[in-house]
Amino acid sequence: MSEPVALPALHASHAGTWLRDGFATRGCSKGEAVTAAADTPLLLLNAPLVANRLGYPDLSGLDLLELFAFVHPARFAVPTAKGLAHALGMEEPAADDAVPAFLQSAAGRLIATCESGDWPEREGAWSTLQSLLRLRWPWAQVLLPYVRKPERAERWLFARLPEWEETPERPQPAQVLIEEPEVEARLARLTGEGAERREGQRLYSRDAGSVFAPRPKRGVPHVLLAQAGTGIGKTLGYLAPASLWAEKSGGTVWVSTFTKNLQRQLRRESGRAWPAARTDGSRPVVVRKGRENYLCLLNLEDALQGGFGGRAAILAQLVARWAAFSQDGDMIGGDLPGWLGTLFRKRGIAALTDQRGECVYAGCPHYRKCFIEHAARASAQADLVIANHALVMVNAARGRDHAQRPTRIVFDEGHHVFEAADSTFAAALTGQEAIELRRWIVGPEKNSRGRRRGLAARLADVASYDEAGGKAIEAALAAAQDLPSDGWLQRLGEGTPFGPLEALLGAVRAATYARDESGGQEAGYGIETEAAGLDGPVVELAAQAAGALAAIRSPLLRLGGRLEAILADPPDWLDAQGRARIEGARHSLQWRCDLLAAWEALLDRLGGPGDPEFVDWLAVERNEAREFDIGLHRHWLDPMKPFAHVVLEPAHGVMLTSATLKDGPDWEAAIARSGAGHLDLVPRMSEAESPFDYAANAEVLIVTDVQRGDIPALAGAYGRIVEASGGGVLGLFTAIRRLRAVHGRIADRLARSGLPLYSQHVDPIDTGTLVDIFRDDPAASLLGTDALRDGVDVPGHSLRCVVMEQVPWPRPTILHRARRAANGGSAYDDRLIRARLAQAFGRLIRSKDDRGHFVVLSPAFPSRLLTAFPAGTPVIRCTLDEALQRLAGSRDGSDTLALPAAAREDTLP
Repeated sequence: MSEPVALPALHASHAGTWLRDGFATRGCSKGEAVTAAADTPLLLLNAPLVANRLGYPDLSGLDLLELFAFVHPARFAVPTAKGLAHALGMEEPAADDAVPAFLQSAAGRLIATCESGDWPEREGAWSTLQSLLRLRWPWAQVLLPYVRKPERAERWLFARLPEWEETPERPQPAQVLIEEPEVEARLARLTGEGAERREGQRLYSRDAGSVFAPRPKRGVPHVLLAQAGTGIGKTLGYLAPASLWAEKSGGTVWVSTFTKNLQRQLRRESGRAWPAARTDGSRPVVVRKGRENYLCLLNLEDALQGGFGGRAAILAQLVARWAAFSQDGDMIGGDLPGWLGTLFRKRGIAALTDQRGECVYAGCPHYRKCFIEHAARASAQADLVIANHALVMVNAARGRDHAQRPTRIVFDEGHHVFEAADSTFAAALTGQEAIELRRWIVGPEKNSRGRRRGLAARLADVASYDEAGGKAIEAALAAAQDLPSDGWLQRLGEGTPFGPLEALLGAVRAATYARDESGGQEAGYGIETEAAGLDGPVVELAAQAAGALAAIRSPLLRLGGRLEAILADPPDWLDAQGRARIEGARHSLQWRCDLLAAWEALLDRLGGPGDPEFVDWLAVERNEAREFDIGLHRHWLDPMKPFAHVVLEPAHGVMLTSATLKDGPDWEAAIARSGAGHLDLVPRMSEAESPFDYAANAEVLIVTDVQRGDIPALAGAYGRIVEASGGGVLGLFTAIRRLRAVHGRIADRLARSGLPLYSQHVDPIDTGTLVDIFRDDPAASLLGTDALRDGVDVPGHSLRCVVMEQVPWPRPTILHRARRAANGGSAYDDRLIRARLAQAFGRLIRSKDDRGHFVVLSPAFPSRLLTAFPAGTPVIRCTLDEALQRLAGSRDGSDTLALPAAAREDTLP
């Protein structure tokens, strides 16, 4: 048994503040709590959130989440008192006033673990604690008597991590046919004996098997568009034929998702089809993400050796603890607690990843232990690779190894493929992007800290060996001086730009402000204008900037040629590691040359006629009236055209699947947004209806008496809806400003009724963790924006009401206007809105036992949008009071949802 820690504890929520001195808990004012925290270190849980509640951002103390991350690295815990209690196997506190006493007990439990002889995460703890002691981590002195010094010196983290091993190249997959009876048999095995036989899932799985047939013609893959209603079981539906094909062919299937939540689900579900490891120890299933998601060991080493200071240095030590126990080094959505980075406020987590594409590959001393290289090599030998849309597209466009590019792909959450392609194939010449290019070429300047190295440092041996290559590097360094540098925004504001690129950005800024008619200037939002009809001086500056970019690209191309020559006729000193490093440098050079070419094409267009395939505009990006970037943007009018040629055409089989792939009975829009129309093929279509009884288990309530723009009425409606539902409300907003206004008006009142309210853009917690908290507490409610409209999986009682503050109209941007004009005007808008409504409604019913209401606070909801909801779903237009009665009826047992359909006021056909 562990004893509670005899330290004062503080808990603050929207309902009040409680302080425990010794062993007595009392309510106190915010000022008293702040004073107490300043006098002596207090036990806290999630210090940034407590600071937010108290309105005192400098609050610090003994945060139990930091202690948990030290004691149990790579272990999941919801960062609330209830969540911590569950993680530690303790009884959860009954109310807010019981939380301070719980914090003392939880601290005692964690400290007792450090004394225990069977502490599974003991390795490395003593050494890390010594470093944290020097950094004055508040918990270090408390823990020091309880973490015993090991008999032998502990190995440094970088000596403990496993190395990857070279493996032979996997042969190309065999051309096999998988028959429908085989698919059905595999599906039956995956779902398990005694599982309910779902006809929709069986037919869906058979259709999914069609994409694994041999390709009939070069450049003409099998393409399947599969609409699968919620509850069909689509994950096992496509994993059945995928696992069967991988087994028979020896090939790799890529499953791509848009959200990290689905990636986690896929990792769990794949365990039914594949073991965790093969007999040789290799993994048949691998999760792959972009480089920026993984811990960079070189960045971590720099941080541990003085590259980080203050609180960031403590974060680096806790991340090093995690790295020793992590499954795959995934920092974003992996087994690193999502809340860890937010405890330290600044972008420490991002600084420990490779955000800038600066990897030196084999030149890194940790190359053989690199988490990214582990994942890349494992995926080359895997049967199933779980990735995301952006990575699949980038890998297809500029993957380092052509043999590893995906050829059998399932795009789950297929309705997001369009927007992922829109982002992947776009070009943006902005100040921030140009600075990143400068840093990649030049390296650290002036008093810059960190391990960043420029082109000359990364290829010093090449420069000394190859004279032409050395001259190309020197020319690139000289030309890069024309790129924007630190302080560029201030210089533009003062009218003193330096160099042709900054001069152009200054002209872009002036033109955008001069032309703005959106009202964004006054509201503090970003503003934009078309890249058309620009004055002569702007066009002239664009030509000068294009010349400066060409002067950078030319030596980079020459350098790439010299690297190819060295690889073709290698010197004696070039070992395998050096060859790998030069291959990596070639890949990075090609990427930057392509980027520069895209920027030049964008600038060349400014003085002439527009290209009908592209949409170009100028923009000043602002956040609450503070400018943070300026630049020119180019997007494809139809990004599925490059997607078709880069991703679909080289593939052999591609499946796009989603519960909201098509609009009503019409497949036309789904085909257009799949890219299939740009190739000489006719996609196969498949549809499986949801097995859920929406008529009995869900209602759509359109509230007609909350006027748009009336913030007090909107806040009042949200507060009353949460009270009537007893929590369990997911509130979706189209504007952050309205979200904050509503939260500020109702959070305290709801908390005092035992109904905690959390919110994106208000609470200092990442989105994934907010969803974890919401899922864990049936009394909690959550407010958010687009990120919560899709990909949130909260089955059961924790989510029983979804509220939209208004119809989710598209933002009237220049890009949207162009696509609207090219795709049927208002009909295009309606398709987008119906898709958003369908995605939001899909959060409500996630299992056959779920029940709930979907509320739209819109007095003039167009009837033409009602087809967004599943057929048979009752739709009722009513006042707020009537809606509240129906919500309360579901809660108190007089369940309106139990009424037969004939008794309803309106039902979708």
